[in-house]
Amino acid sequence: QVQLVESGGGLVKAGGSLRLSCAASGLKFSPNTMGWHRQAPGKQRELVAIITTGGSTNYVDSVKGRFTISRDAAKNTVYLQMNSLKPEDTAIYYCNIASAFYDYWGQGTQVTVSS
Repeated sequence: QVQLVESGGGLVKAGGSLRLSCAASGLKFSPNTMGWHRQAPGKQRELVAIITTGGSTNYVDSVKGRFTISRDAAKNTVYLQMNSLKPEDTAIYYCNIASAFYDYWGQGTQVTVSS
């Protein structure tokens, strides 16, 4: 059974930092992409950052220069280092791990940034 366990969310003041982690277990095949999405109240879910098996990364414009996605392939774990957080970063953050054979989502972790 595949499990994705997220951790690292919480409440932080504007300008602060948080590090999200998402560990996948039970995968039969290595993922092609690992990413983070977020959904703020009243808004659609959006892709925040994604990393491929080759190490290529892509970010939504609003987080470029502040967020860094990384992965530990051996542990099937993806991280999101979030610096210089802003109130508009407040959302539920979901990890996503995908390959040609599957597309799994984490349960979500709340990130709240106070002004």
